[in-house]
Amino acid sequence: MIIDFHTHAFPDKIAERAMINLEQNIVDIQGKSYPARGKGTVDSLIEHMRGDGVDISVVLPIATTVKQSASINRFAREINGKNGIISFGSLHPMQPDWEKTLEEIKESGLKGIKLHLEYQQVYLTSPEVVRILKKAEELGLYTVFHAGRDIGMPEPVHCKPECLRQILDHVKGDKIIAAHMGGWQSWDEVEKYLVGTPIMFDTSYVKGFISPEQFKRIVRDHGSEKIVFGTDMPWQAPREAVEFIESVGLTDEELQNIYFKNAVRILDL
Repeated sequence: MIIDFHTHAFPDKIAERAMINLEQNIVDIQGKSYPARGKGTVDSLIEHMRGDGVDISVVLPIATTVKQSASINRFAREINGKNGIISFGSLHPMQPDWEKTLEEIKESGLKGIKLHLEYQQVYLTSPEVVRILKKAEELGLYTVFHAGRDIGMPEPVHCKPECLRQILDHVKGDKIIAAHMGGWQSWDEVEKYLVGTPIMFDTSYVKGFISPEQFKRIVRDHGSEKIVFGTDMPWQAPREAVEFIESVGLTDEELQNIYFKNAVRILDL
């Protein structure tokens, strides 16, 4: 069984435009682009799931403005629980009705939220994010962060590993999932600040960027029971992520924890 805990999909009417905009933005400082796998729709995601052996995909929407959360969470509710799709909700840290929005996300049966602070232009340690994390923890909601750098976004980085460590002064951290193995292209800092903490990691979009040796070391030192499989689909296909993870030399127990056991626990499946 494989549960992909980090995917993205858009409503059909905006998917094409959204993907064009994102692909134009995802260009690194050397000018290299990173084309998508698929069309960015739910149907396209399901097609790749079936082709690559994924049983369940968790969609992580992002409210990039203070006015987007209502429509985003409506879409999340519509797709949640259908055809192997589980959706999280989202909100913008600066929206005035943040507390009500979190309560509505909980009441609607969604298991958590996604925050992408690079797009939202808010620092992790800001009072606005801290209050969201405290309320989410109170409600039993998980929070997935884009952690570390983002290919298409300039410095400064808004969600660094050291800041995630500091956030543990305010919340327990066991309901936080730091995407991209704790901090994309910040893995030395992940090992310094986050390994061994209650914060979980996902494996999304690390193939080709992290060495197999460092990936394996982080899994072993942090504990495979605190890592969930993720791809960042449509930016990396499940088969690509599986191919990389299978190559690093983990045990069957570690692989099962990462591929599905931890996600089953988090999602109450």
